[in-house]
Amino acid sequence: MDLSKSRILVTGGSGFLGSFVTARLERAGAPNVIVPRSRDFDLTSADATARLFAQAKPQVVFHLAARVGGIGANSKCPGTFFRDNMAMGLNVLEVARRSTVDKMIIAGTICAYPKFAPIPFREDDLWNGYPEETNAPYGIAKKALLVMAQAYRQEFGSNFVMLFPVNLYGPRDNFDLEDSHVIPAMIRKFIDAQSRGEREVTLWGDGTPTREFLYVEDAADGLVLAAERYNKDAPVNLGAGFEIAMRDLASLIGKLCGYEGTIVWDTNRPNGQPRRMLDTSRAREEFGFVANTTFEEGLQKTIAWYRENQAAIAAKEAAR
Repeated sequence: MDLSKSRILVTGGSGFLGSFVTARLERAGAPNVIVPRSRDFDLTSADATARLFAQAKPQVVFHLAARVGGIGANSKCPGTFFRDNMAMGLNVLEVARRSTVDKMIIAGTICAYPKFAPIPFREDDLWNGYPEETNAPYGIAKKALLVMAQAYRQEFGSNFVMLFPVNLYGPRDNFDLEDSHVIPAMIRKFIDAQSRGEREVTLWGDGTPTREFLYVEDAADGLVLAAERYNKDAPVNLGAGFEIAMRDLASLIGKLCGYEGTIVWDTNRPNGQPRRMLDTSRAREEFGFVANTTFEEGLQKTIAWYRENQAAIAAKEAAR
């Protein structure tokens, strides 16, 4: 597909991943990228979703809008996470199949995988068990969209493609400790402790779980490549192909932030899924995706962004 000749709608286009996808599309020469705002188009509403598509008339859709958060946010609001993600997906896919859309790329989540899936996670393992409990409602809501996309392809011929990115990180991530993911949370805790002269930082769990991380610009590249080159119903993992234990991650981020204090692990807090690492061979073979950003390089860029925006983030939170 030649995206330079397509009207493209990016739901969630002003969010973390969406903003990088939008920029990547513009670099690819896409002449008309439409980024709706949630205050104008509430995608949990079928009427608002239909109104958006009627106005935008997209030929290609990237469905990236989602309600997301870390372990704490998922544990606090599991019903909200399931309801909103399920509703947005149902509305967007249904309106898209009835409209002018030629192709849709849907972003899933690694939280959809079974809690004890073999390492590395292969796409065929998606249905071989129940997800980790703290984020199961979110993961199941997103995985249900895979079923919907495949069913719509079978019945209606809809060219819907679903990708499952691993944990993302990078500049412009959410650094609010109430609902941030692990990398921005660690960066903020270390840098803020350093600023206040504190010699101790407390992190959740026992430090043993492993995670894989994908730099957000690499994820945007993968989504756009899939839009250009992939047209099958099989789900595809997007990842960087490594795993790191939380203790090692904390040590690395602390070092890059210049933090020299003590790290305390709060074992009364949940660990989440024991291990996460993706098999990324399908993305490489089907549409040539390989992550290009080294982990340390991506972390340095993320840390630099937070330092530059630390005061503005704190002021915004104080004004709430």
